[in-house]
Amino acid sequence: MDQLNFPYYKLNLKNRENKPYIFDRVRKKWLLCTPEEWVRVHCVNYLIETKGYPASWMRIEQEFRVFDTRKRFDIVVSDATMKPHVLVECKAPSVPIDQKTFDQITRYNLALQCQYLMVSNGLNHYFCEMNFEENQLIFIETLPDYSFTI
Repeated sequence: MDQLNFPYYKLNLKNRENKPYIFDRVRKKWLLCTPEEWVRVHCVNYLIETKGYPASWMRIEQEFRVFDTRKRFDIVVSDATMKPHVLVECKAPSVPIDQKTFDQITRYNLALQCQYLMVSNGLNHYFCEMNFEENQLIFIETLPDYSFTI
């Protein structure tokens, strides 16, 4: 798998029938290690190990509705009241982050109403804070640590 722009995290990897698998610590299961899954597992580790968010507050690849259309988000982290707080959209390293990616995550956020957004292809990471009063994304340097969201 590609080297990503994240700190080093100890990951559980294995091969089964000549296919790579990676262990998802939140869903507690082995998943086929596709390029997007590689990025998603690194994002989860970033949120837990680097930012301090509790794994138990994370939901991964769950279905929800946006204007009567079924969608699946990559990662949502709830706050202490269990309200969605951080929304993360993951792309494979070969997929450039462009306006379509930001349109997708902001469309998802119409339903989820997260305060913070993260978009990553593993190589480039973008972080935003929502200004709901002006319906604006404000780019920020990084997500706040968990201790600041209590």
